[in-house]
Amino acid sequence: MIPTDNTTANLLKADADTDWLHMDPWRVLRIQSEFVDGFGALAELGPAVSIFGSARTERTDPIYKAARRMGSLIAKRNIAVITGGGPGVMEAANRGAALAGGKSVGLGIELPHEQGLNQWVNLGMSFRYFFVRKTMFVKYSSGVIVCPGGFGTLDEMFELLTLVQTHKVADMPVVLFDKAYWQGLFDWLRGPVSDHGMISSIDPHLVTLTDDPDEAVEVVTKGL
Repeated sequence: MIPTDNTTANLLKADADTDWLHMDPWRVLRIQSEFVDGFGALAELGPAVSIFGSARTERTDPIYKAARRMGSLIAKRNIAVITGGGPGVMEAANRGAALAGGKSVGLGIELPHEQGLNQWVNLGMSFRYFFVRKTMFVKYSSGVIVCPGGFGTLDEMFELLTLVQTHKVADMPVVLFDKAYWQGLFDWLRGPVSDHGMISSIDPHLVTLTDDPDEAVEVVTKGL
């Protein structure tokens, strides 16, 4: 009368087959756990501004120095600074915030060539999935400063602008720092992209371009 197979026995038996770890249902649980961890860590963060930019920016670069100043100015207004937690611009902004005694948040991503979170992060976590990480940036930021960067920075910027344009998020100030770096992109947006009717004429005005770190901070924090 004793059954040869039952649910509890199946749960407890040793199983050398780990293919289930790579199946979509298990991935859904991992994704869910990242959202839960992120919400739990950041729910009580308070007002915050995100600073995006390249991991490749050298410490001697004027952009690094500007990002450090922006991080410091934001922290001195009792506003948290959120970055991707890596080197370059991210390190600079975290460094400025940390040395000013503020909340310096790093939301890292697991990548083969990344070095982990920089030493100036005082609230940090790493994500497996880009889309979960980007959700945390948008959910907990009230403004964003975008410094020069590559594909990752452009991805973050355009996803944010899409959410603002389509009213998926409340109107959020977005500043692009270093006019010379971004001018070509906006000439293209105001030219061929607008001329073909692919965007509204008001869409380029969703952002502010500046070369002044103080102005960038003023724009993204004035509503806080």
